[in-house]
Amino acid sequence: MGRSDRIAEPWGTRTPYGQGEPWPSRVDTFLDEGLTEADVDAWVQSATILHSNGDGLDIAVKDGRIVGVRGRVEDRVNHGRLGPKDLYGWQANSSPDRLTHPLVRKDGELVRATWEEAMSRVVGRTKELLDEQGASAVGFYTTGQLFLEEYYTLGMVAHGGLGTNHVDGNTRLCTATAAAALKETFACDGQPGSYTDVDHADVICLYGHNMAETQTVLWTRVLDRLAGPNPPRVVCVDPRETPVARAATVHLAPRPGTNVALMNGLLHLVVAADQVDHDYLEAHAVGFDELRERVADYPPEKVAEICDVPEERLREAAHVIGSAERLLSTVLQGFYQSHQATAAAVQVNNVHVVRGMLGRPGCGILQMNGQPTAQNTREAGADGDLPGFRNWSNDAHVQDLARVWNVDPMRIPHYSPPTHVMQMIRYVEEGSIRMLWVQGTNPAVSLPELHRIRSVLSQDRLFLVVQDIFLSETAQLADVVLPAATWGEKTGTFTNVDRTVHLSLKAVEPPGEARPDLDIFVDYAHRLGLQDKDGQPLVKWSTPEEAFEAWKECTRGRPCDYTGITYDKLRGASGIQWPCNDEHPDGTERLYADGQFWSDAAYCESYGRDLVTGAPLEPAEYKALNPDAKAVIKAAEYLPPHELPSQEFPLQLITGRTVYHFHTRTKTGRAPQLQAAAPEVWMEVSAEDAARYGLAEGDVAEVRTPRGSVVGQVRISGVRRGVVFLPFHYGYWDTPGGSGPDGEGRAANELTLTDWDPASKQPIFKTAAAALRRVGPGDGPAPAPTTTASAPVSGDVPPTRGGPDALADESFDVRVPEEVR
Repeated sequence: MGRSDRIAEPWGTRTPYGQGEPWPSRVDTFLDEGLTEADVDAWVQSATILHSNGDGLDIAVKDGRIVGVRGRVEDRVNHGRLGPKDLYGWQANSSPDRLTHPLVRKDGELVRATWEEAMSRVVGRTKELLDEQGASAVGFYTTGQLFLEEYYTLGMVAHGGLGTNHVDGNTRLCTATAAAALKETFACDGQPGSYTDVDHADVICLYGHNMAETQTVLWTRVLDRLAGPNPPRVVCVDPRETPVARAATVHLAPRPGTNVALMNGLLHLVVAADQVDHDYLEAHAVGFDELRERVADYPPEKVAEICDVPEERLREAAHVIGSAERLLSTVLQGFYQSHQATAAAVQVNNVHVVRGMLGRPGCGILQMNGQPTAQNTREAGADGDLPGFRNWSNDAHVQDLARVWNVDPMRIPHYSPPTHVMQMIRYVEEGSIRMLWVQGTNPAVSLPELHRIRSVLSQDRLFLVVQDIFLSETAQLADVVLPAATWGEKTGTFTNVDRTVHLSLKAVEPPGEARPDLDIFVDYAHRLGLQDKDGQPLVKWSTPEEAFEAWKECTRGRPCDYTGITYDKLRGASGIQWPCNDEHPDGTERLYADGQFWSDAAYCESYGRDLVTGAPLEPAEYKALNPDAKAVIKAAEYLPPHELPSQEFPLQLITGRTVYHFHTRTKTGRAPQLQAAAPEVWMEVSAEDAARYGLAEGDVAEVRTPRGSVVGQVRISGVRRGVVFLPFHYGYWDTPGGSGPDGEGRAANELTLTDWDPASKQPIFKTAAAALRRVGPGDGPAPAPTTTASAPVSGDVPPTRGGPDALADESFDVRVPEEVR
């Protein structure tokens, strides 16, 4: 790779390797201009927190501040590599507009306050509402970027202390369907596969997953396999011509909202060719007969018409999948945020069960996460589920959690499923939720149908608390703003997609009076006087390591068993995959290796749901369906999306990410290199649609739905005809968190509808009916995304200069325009 600009080359250069070989190491480093590694005072162990890959890195510290990062060569996830957000995103920590003191609203304005005043307001309002209405008046909406210890404390305070059922995370927007799909097939959360399956697979399928931009280092691993001997074949399902699509053996670009029909068509061809592991099905699965009957109704000619994909390409993809000897599949937002999300993701699981492709090297499923600690929200109960993958519908599980917390089981709300965020917004709108505490997320930009969200969050009767590191669009609506410490300023653990637990150590002090989220939650619990049934403090810890030890006891005997992991075991080494316990002291690379699942009715996390209505199965129904604790194959019928194109709105809008930004740019918008790479919202249209609407590259156009409009510069790309793509990262203000509006019409979610998947409750961002019109010429051609050039994938790519370890002492030479420094 040499000295490389990682904005122009997000994946660096190739270190090719062959099937079954270990991935070669390559250490990526970026330091403040003029510094060398010799200038660094200390390197502090951590991992990345601006995407879900979980890349191990060390934080460079000089004179008490963060000055750079270096990939951890010993880490199993990235072998020393870092992506653009890893390399540059840390600069946001030292942004001059960090929140450094609490703020409270007085006479309509947010003014500086003491911690005593701010927490007194929060606790006082909580007590008032508990007295007036009870715990149902209080809701919590958290993030995908806190640490495990903080999520567990939050879940314990909310569920075991206050007794509210209104707890969710913004992981509802990115990973709820991942959890739901795993629960449907395996009756429990937890990724079956491992990143090391990339090293062994002969076929890799990516369903609605632009890995090249969402998990750059994992895509680097795939590119290195493609550049080596015996490269895997790649199947890509995406309506856009992404870098993944350009590297694929087969690219299917279905009409948005038709994923279930597409999957049924692929399964039809696999079953018709008898590329089925009958012995595996007989021993380890139920439901195949129903699936076979269902997919018989989806012959390739019918699916080609529904999805608007060439029939021959559908057949080619099915042949690649059906002939695979080691099949790895990944799924992300193209399925999760689309129509029939859980049903579509479950069909990917079905492919693996039908083919017996689980639990062996190269044979796995990664129902991916969009955020770095999304897995922890699900494990620890911060997305509303019970900690330790316990079953809300199983009284014995509730009693066991009550034992761990030493509270009365009736104190833990389990009378109904957890309240997902869109339902919480409805309760706020109706006035039954009167206090909402938002941590580390920006729903005023990220939730659907934003004009409604802003109106709801601005209600006078709502007491809004925002805990964050910047004065985001949401924080500007708050009654109390609590300044939080962030990554690098506190200690804790977090778990990535393939169940790898990393330790992130405090490197520097937080600015001003900012506090770690754990300290804020513990302080809140103590001020409220929350107690267990013996009259002792409910929360009995004050440090991250104490919280981790308490969490371990909560996981004992559960699928996500952490009891074999300690802070000392994580220090100075690679991350460890759970379950890690006496039986698996070094962690567990893959789940279900012996065809044994966590699906026994007495043990499982979920009995499943109806994929059309979302209605939960009763325990007796589940026991009758799956008496022998096997994997469950669930068939699904394709249903048309709720909002279809019309004469007024003839197109379909989809939203998504860019490689350079994370979520609503709260951090990445403050990293000069990342902000300069993608400073403004844009829209992608096909060449056919550009000609239809008289658009040229760089023109300014308006995309409109029944709910609003966005104006941006046009990029003519390989997106399928009839589809407009918008990145969702952009908000309302001149600069992220700035004080002056530049007019509405930058936030993609102004346009999206209030609709969600019935099973996972994940909002739908990818099927809105839309119209397009030219507004006028731009200032010139739109800057093309740097990832549009095909990355080299052939075996004749020059190897890394000096071998894979030659980069250990190199920093990247990045030239940043003067105006963005």
